[in-house]
Amino acid sequence: MTQESELFSEIKRLATEQRNPASMKIDTASVGDILRIINSEDHRVAKAVAEEIPYIEEAVGIIVNSFRIEGRLFYVGAGTSGRLGILDASECPPTFGEDPERVQGLIAGGREAVFQSQEGAEDLEQTGEQAIKDAGVTPNDVVCGIAASRRTPYVVGAVEYARGLGCKTLFITCTPRSEFPLEVDVAICPVPGPEVIMGSTRMKSGTAQKLVLNMLTTASFIRMGKVYENMMVDLQMTNKKLVERSKRTVMTITGISYAEAGDLLSAAKGHVKTAIVMNLVRVDASEALRRLERAGGFVRPAIEGESFTPS
Repeated sequence: MTQESELFSEIKRLATEQRNPASMKIDTASVGDILRIINSEDHRVAKAVAEEIPYIEEAVGIIVNSFRIEGRLFYVGAGTSGRLGILDASECPPTFGEDPERVQGLIAGGREAVFQSQEGAEDLEQTGEQAIKDAGVTPNDVVCGIAASRRTPYVVGAVEYARGLGCKTLFITCTPRSEFPLEVDVAICPVPGPEVIMGSTRMKSGTAQKLVLNMLTTASFIRMGKVYENMMVDLQMTNKKLVERSKRTVMTITGISYAEAGDLLSAAKGHVKTAIVMNLVRVDASEALRRLERAGGFVRPAIEGESFTPS
């Protein structure tokens, strides 16, 4: 009898590789029943993420501290996990007006792997290490591994090398914390249970990872002053939709008309924060910018004339 390989034995024990009792007959189910099974299982995802909020909070603190010293956040993943990291990173510049370098996604197999699976690209720790080298990661940066199974060699290699550089390291995985052997600053371990289709981690695991990524960057950029009340105020007016959203944001906060909002944004050189402070404090653009700088980019203290105090 052929002995099981070490990898086979490891994989068959993973939480993400178990069979789901709720979907054992999904192959003979009607379309409606298939969808109800998927939807019912998806309800487990938010609960699993909610249980990890203390760890997500700790991770946000690490990211914000890095951002405040001009550090960057690097996501590292393979397959679905890598694509989710790239997706989250790519949304930060238009949403929060951030430099594209601030949050970056690294994926096993490189750019081509974003659009088409690159089989075998994830299998060597050395390739993850090289990706960190090629990205020019420094000790001021944060490296966040994303791997539903927690064992992906590319991701493990990248995170371990980054830790050796002196970086703060995070890891998002959908296996239990008790089965997480890596040394990182924060492990985030939502466990939504076996997939509807055994091992298809693009489903519940992917959804859980996406929710965590949303929380990490959204909360971090809120703490960097990118949001006023619950509105994006550092968005970039890079297309017609964002131009109109900028006007609507200024109108909503200040109560001025559509035409007045357009004129105010022109005077503020398209910068929503500046326009808001100009109107609410009745100052010109240069004074509004001075107030924002003194307030660390936060709108509320800029309006009140206060300086920034990190918390």
